[in-house]
Amino acid sequence: MSIGDGEVDPVAPVGPAPSAQGQLEGRRIPAWLRPTAHESRVPVVLAILVAAGLQLLLSQQFTLIRPRWLLPSLEIALLATLTALSPTRRTRYTQVGRYLSLLLVGLISFDNGFSALLLDMGLINGTAGDQASPLLASAVAIYLTNVIAFGIWYWELDRGGPFARAAALNPYPDFLFPQMTVHQLASEHWEPRFGDYLYVSFTNATAFSPTDTMPLPRWAKGLMAAQSAIALSTTALVIARAVNILK
Repeated sequence: MSIGDGEVDPVAPVGPAPSAQGQLEGRRIPAWLRPTAHESRVPVVLAILVAAGLQLLLSQQFTLIRPRWLLPSLEIALLATLTALSPTRRTRYTQVGRYLSLLLVGLISFDNGFSALLLDMGLINGTAGDQASPLLASAVAIYLTNVIAFGIWYWELDRGGPFARAAALNPYPDFLFPQMTVHQLASEHWEPRFGDYLYVSFTNATAFSPTDTMPLPRWAKGLMAAQSAIALSTTALVIARAVNILK
């Protein structure tokens, strides 16, 4: 049916049709999906130094590698090597740097996990000590090191690591942050940084389950389950033993 002069088609759009350029300009690609500046290494370096310091606070009975200063010294040496390869920001990818980073967090995780196992066995067997203060101090050191180590794991592995995320090489997240699903609640410049992964690690170790950020692949779920198991066993046994001592 034709439209006569002076009549307006109710189905036809009023005004000029939007151009493809205008549609593209109206869309904002979030920072976590596009190439961005490389993340500063300073927060990660500080976290590793704190973890090394916490390991020095552990009692000798809860340590695998002796003398106690040996492993923290090795961690600091590896950290110094990584810093020399990339002083403040990851501006270039190297296989050596990648392997050293994973080796460093692996050493911290292995030593701390074994310390948690020794502490749990000591609590179960009744050989972990009769004083609440040293026991709680060792438990706090293990707990905080657990948070730092797994926070670094999440930061190192999500979407291929910090370098791959900055280059936007993988559009599929391994950890689904709330800002990724509700874009209007976050700036288009938002992207996950080390502090976000550290928060995920802390809440997982505290609540023993994911809170606001969901792990998607099986390896991420496995890591979070392992972290929760370490935190839950250590926290429950230490609190029970400390309460018994204080009574």
